[in-house]
Amino acid sequence: MRNFKKYGFDTHQRISGKIHCVCPKCKDTRSHPDDRSVSLDLDTGLWYCHHCGEKGYIPHENEERQREERNRRIEEARRMKPSANGHPRPEWHPEFLTLLPPIEEYLTLHRGLSKETLYKAKVTGQWVNMTTGNQPELCMAFNYFDRGILINSKYRTLDKRFRLHRGAELIPYNIDSILGSGICYITEGEFDTLTLIQCGFPETVSVPNGGQSNLHWLDRFVETHFEDKKTIILALDADTVGIQLRDELVRRLGIERCRLVHWSDDCKDANDELTRHGADSVRHCVETASELPITGMFTVSDAADDFLALFENGLQHGAETGLANFDKLVSFEPGRFMVVTGRPGEGKSEFIDEIVLRLCLRHEWKAAYFSPENDPFTYHLRKLSEKLTGYPFQRSPKMTDRLFHGVSQWLNDNICHIMPGMDEDYTLDNILHIAHQLVARRGIRILVIDPLNRIEQRLAEGQTELQYLSSLLNRLVRFARQNHCMVLLVAHPRKVNRANLDGKKRRVEMNDINGSADFGNKADYCFVVDRDDELHVTTIYVDKVRFKHLGTRGECTLFYDIVSGRYQPCQVDDVYDAQKGFTCKGPAHIQWQNIRWVNEEGHCIMIEEEERIAASKEKSGSPALF
Repeated sequence: MRNFKKYGFDTHQRISGKIHCVCPKCKDTRSHPDDRSVSLDLDTGLWYCHHCGEKGYIPHENEERQREERNRRIEEARRMKPSANGHPRPEWHPEFLTLLPPIEEYLTLHRGLSKETLYKAKVTGQWVNMTTGNQPELCMAFNYFDRGILINSKYRTLDKRFRLHRGAELIPYNIDSILGSGICYITEGEFDTLTLIQCGFPETVSVPNGGQSNLHWLDRFVETHFEDKKTIILALDADTVGIQLRDELVRRLGIERCRLVHWSDDCKDANDELTRHGADSVRHCVETASELPITGMFTVSDAADDFLALFENGLQHGAETGLANFDKLVSFEPGRFMVVTGRPGEGKSEFIDEIVLRLCLRHEWKAAYFSPENDPFTYHLRKLSEKLTGYPFQRSPKMTDRLFHGVSQWLNDNICHIMPGMDEDYTLDNILHIAHQLVARRGIRILVIDPLNRIEQRLAEGQTELQYLSSLLNRLVRFARQNHCMVLLVAHPRKVNRANLDGKKRRVEMNDINGSADFGNKADYCFVVDRDDELHVTTIYVDKVRFKHLGTRGECTLFYDIVSGRYQPCQVDDVYDAQKGFTCKGPAHIQWQNIRWVNEEGHCIMIEEEERIAASKEKSGSPALF
């Protein structure tokens, strides 16, 4: 409800509709104080006084509570000093604000920036060692402050070489300017931020590392700095990298809030617009920023840049795992829906964990699990730790306390588990609601649902199980597309009794999944995990890859190490059995090479270790394992 009395309005016990009432602003100065000069809409809370011209809005009680909570968080953010979190910080020297002539000349004459703007933004000139062992060079320094504390600095020479302060935390440039504001502007570089500030848009920030689409630095600022924004203006570069950055910002911040700036045809960014056409042209471009296209309606013009990039560059191969024979068959792309099946106890969950960790380590993706079968989830973290280190999860000379803390840090940064509250059900609505929040807050790119039959099945009145499953799969596909996430679903098959000619049970196929053939029809990837306990070999059948640039159908064999829980590519050789007089199959010789994937600082070292071992094998004449 709206508390009209709190704001001085008497509604005469009316609860809806439009009424006329006394204005609390001007009644004390009126000769007729009881004159009802205010038009008040009780449903929307909007009011306007026809006498004094005052107008306003009476918020709903829920809105007031949300606003008070948001203001409280903002106030806490203002009071709270940013933590170093182990990152080194540059030193602040105010005397550097007096720019040396070469720096000042470049910024004012070539970039069109005023001395006042540079001083206000605390741009400095410094002598910096740009490369180890060389003499210091004259640089301009863009200083990154968080709540008034210098966190990072980007040094740039006049010949366009630059670097950030070594080891310092990545944060947006000029982030303090948007705290508590209802609008913000985002650019792709510091020069563009300074340009917009100079042109009258002080609430402008820049991404810290150019147009890279990996926005892990955004995680810390979503709630305190971006959640309260009504409008977000994206003033990015008009090139392929800028388009990729735009798409990721829209994915994280919400299409409904974002507006897009279009520069003149002969300009690629804000500073280019300033130097070629002046400040008025910059203001016009920003003030006429357009809304992004309506969801559900597209034309060629809406995807003109992407369509041209596809024409010029062709389809790109997806993300690989590092399992050589598996990567020959398939690669992965966010926004896709994957179904994995196989008989109970044959390693479906172990295989998915392997794929997820490899994608997270190699491509800096993040993952969320809904896995009630791994409850408590610390048991699951234990399995993941063994995969990351290759060692049993217990204190030992190899599994040290330092390594434990490093692995814990990596898991904390990259893996999370979805566990609805005690008073909430395991419904798909609850799962996807939490997953959507994790996309915004943590930037997850992988959602694992393991298994399907732990989701509570709630059929609408008159709905069949087939219709229910079809709707559920459609929602998972839609979630993957809209959130640019890869969704992995584990689905159990019905009982498979039929045997092959050799007397062994035939392998599971996608049509064997219990309930519907839509699992195979609607998935982008379909995998079957089949383990041979006699040979200690797992076969992965790739039964479907929707897009040919991402892979093809086929099969590969993997050896499973029971200690680490990892898989390794292997071959199955034909061997002649002299006593029985027939040819049977046996696993090829496997030399298991254990390496760590994460170090004591919680950083990925998998690729470096694999390359080192591969080089060693090549030098010794042995075949490489990776």
